[in-house]
Amino acid sequence: MTESELAERLGIARSTLRRIENGNIRAEIGLFFEAASLTGVPLFNEDQGFVYRLSDRVDDKIAVLPKHVYKTQEPVDDDF
Repeated sequence: MTESELAERLGIARSTLRRIENGNIRAEIGLFFEAASLTGVPLFNEDQGFVYRLSDRVDDKIAVLPKHVYKTQEPVDDDF
């Protein structure tokens, strides 16, 4: 699919498509999703095992954190 054809299918100008390609924040997020869908670019990892492995890593990091937090000795002066 050419750039012109993709822009036409998305209903946008070629300049807007270039913004999407460059990751310009002025392009609407919905256009990113539509362009990805039309071109077959996966945006999310559908591997559930990945999510579980990531969760296990987070649990390992939480395990090394202290069980409690010490209170400060000085009272906080938050009277502005």
